[in-house]
Amino acid sequence: MATGSDDSKTRDAVTPVDYPSLSKSKRRAVREQYVAEQGGCCAYCSAPLDERPVKIEADHPITARQWDAFPGGREGFLANPVHLDHDHGTGLTRGAVHAYCNAVQWLRWRR
Repeated sequence: MATGSDDSKTRDAVTPVDYPSLSKSKRRAVREQYVAEQGGCCAYCSAPLDERPVKIEADHPITARQWDAFPGGREGFLANPVHLDHDHGTGLTRGAVHAYCNAVQWLRWRR
């Protein structure tokens, strides 16, 4: 049997939404909902979103050539340090991630 706190977590959980159909302001709002739900931590590496993902950067370096494949290159892609992660197949949002973690996911798994 679920407890009251479990019910409230389910009720307050962010429902995945169709990323491509969202305006910039709605993307920002959904991203902030995920940040709050995730306790301010990255859905990919679990490090605080207000800090650099140092371990991921060390474990998964990205070359200048690889950065060239991203919109705006390295600087453009990392301009917003927190991204709204989404499945490129379904379009559904998954959570808030460091921009760098988002790049690593894309390079490793084309997600």
